[in-house]
Amino acid sequence: MVLGVFLGLVLSCLLLLSLWRQSSQRRKLPPGPTPLPVIGNILQIDLKNISKSLRDVSICLFSKVYGPMFTLYLGRKPAVVLYGYEVVKEALIDHGEEFAGRGTFPVFDKIAKGHGIVFSNGRIWKEMRRFSLMTLRNFGMGKRSIEDRVQEEARCLVEELRKTNGSPCDPTFILGCAPCNVICSIVFQNRFDYKDQEFLTFMNILNENVEILSSPWIQICNNFPAVIDYLPGSHRKLLKNFTFSKHYFLAKLTEHQKSLDIDNPRDFIDCFLIKMEQEKHNPKTVFTSENLIISAGDLFAAGTETTSTTLRYSLLLLLKYPEVTAKVQEEIDRVIGRHRSPCMQDRSHMPYTDAVLHEIQRYIDLLPTSLPHAVTCDIKFRNYLIPKGTTVIASLTSTLHNDKEFPNPEKFDPGHFLDENGKFKKSDYFFPFSTGKRICMGEGLARMELFLFLTTILQKFNLKSPVDPKDLDITAVANGFVSVPPEFRICFIPV
Repeated sequence: MVLGVFLGLVLSCLLLLSLWRQSSQRRKLPPGPTPLPVIGNILQIDLKNISKSLRDVSICLFSKVYGPMFTLYLGRKPAVVLYGYEVVKEALIDHGEEFAGRGTFPVFDKIAKGHGIVFSNGRIWKEMRRFSLMTLRNFGMGKRSIEDRVQEEARCLVEELRKTNGSPCDPTFILGCAPCNVICSIVFQNRFDYKDQEFLTFMNILNENVEILSSPWIQICNNFPAVIDYLPGSHRKLLKNFTFSKHYFLAKLTEHQKSLDIDNPRDFIDCFLIKMEQEKHNPKTVFTSENLIISAGDLFAAGTETTSTTLRYSLLLLLKYPEVTAKVQEEIDRVIGRHRSPCMQDRSHMPYTDAVLHEIQRYIDLLPTSLPHAVTCDIKFRNYLIPKGTTVIASLTSTLHNDKEFPNPEKFDPGHFLDENGKFKKSDYFFPFSTGKRICMGEGLARMELFLFLTTILQKFNLKSPVDPKDLDITAVANGFVSVPPEFRICFIPV
């Protein structure tokens, strides 16, 4: 009896302490819905599709009630949500340095431990990002440029599609292999055959990781990190897969060390190893084997799934709107012809195709909230005090689907990026890769792949849907933080 009363008092005190701490935090942060103790506003968010939930709730209620900045509690910790072009631009661009932190991802933090590019912060992030960007931009090094590698992979992709013999197929796997092989070429020097067992194993692990990361359970792990160490679940398989990947990259690193020629770097790993050698006497260097391994993994994860998903969604939209496809193919015939490979110089002469590619990315809204940011210092922003380390979620949907910039934003219309003379029209609201200091490092590569892969496919094939295009569903399905197209089948008919 006495023990029961004592435990009841302890729990009551803990509950009151939690409520007091939340109340103290909330007085300084932007307003928002009242959170429950411990679980916060989780019950008001669909864990199966956090992006869609934040997008819908923002439009329907929170942004109307609280304005373009409001606070949600995902568990016990607050997250400041930015909704609308003006506030997103003001935070991520005008105050880019202060909003350049990466929000916590406990599952990834367990694996990366602050290393790499995507989930690192501070000096490690700045130096890894700077080095990786420089390496990708200057990768020709007297031999093969990245564009050469993408063009080669586009030709290999066409040959794989020919093997379907015009029969209906699910393009998911093939479209995943192509961008993955581009990353392999950049990081490891060589691409793999689509039937290579080593390549298939790696692809299967990537696909499995994406499936697990998209599950509600991982959202629970990230918002209640105590469960990671003490409860079973799919996160255990995820950690096992990442351990396998780290060993795989470590083996590649060892191979490269044995055959390294400092005067003739072959790939990203060689460039990193050379930098490690240059800094070996610097006790504060961030160019370590651990950072190399995690950075290579970041390049694969970021450079494969998002690009393959965009390509897949692109084909679905081109099936749905055959009149758009016909106009793109007419422009390909006129500018490129049938016999030479498309190149990036062609893009400036193809305004309609450029508009279609932009509209695809705008319409599908691939990463509605991008990855979470964090403020790097205490900052007074729009009359609110946001403490250092607070998670910040920027709604990219609110810029890509802004109805003033893009009339009828829910409609797929390449005219959103064309002027009255049919010339390509840029938009400041076009943030598919986020913006500011944390803008996607692979933006240039992704845009190159999207243009070269799709123009090469449309140059060589007519696209046919096994069902009436009017019956095709183009609504994104729930998949964690990413907008994924529904499953569909397509016929690639050789021209």
